[in-house]
Amino acid sequence: MSVLIVVVTFLLMEGFTWCTHKYIMHGFLWYLHKDHHDHDHEGKVEKNDYFFIIFAIPAFALMYYGSLQGFNYWFYIGLGITIYGFSYFFVHDIFIHQRIKLLRNTQNPYLLAIRRAHKQHHKHTGKREGECFGFLWVPIKYFKMYFKNKRA
Repeated sequence: MSVLIVVVTFLLMEGFTWCTHKYIMHGFLWYLHKDHHDHDHEGKVEKNDYFFIIFAIPAFALMYYGSLQGFNYWFYIGLGITIYGFSYFFVHDIFIHQRIKLLRNTQNPYLLAIRRAHKQHHKHTGKREGECFGFLWVPIKYFKMYFKNKRA
């Protein structure tokens, strides 16, 4: 049952991430997210990086609270959120934005589709414009783009 809770939480985080990104990061917390779009910052750290802490606090709180209750479902919900957060860090910060140079020359259609969708998101530098607010779910048109190129 605990594995199911972790997996379901991980999957539900995609919808939560989409809503958070569109309505909070591109909403009232735009001042933290803005430098991620316009790259108006010095050094490697962006104000946008504070979201790591903002999202980690509830996940760790759930894990802590759940561990005090004998590792109940709260712990596994927090674990699912944490695993999603690590996945987000790996794909977004390491793979897409190349903060650590890995998978630079991948030919995997799914990874290329994620990269293209994110690039489409970043072509809009304003708060209100935008598309592709999700993370792991990629609109089908970006898959088609790379599968078509693979067959040609």
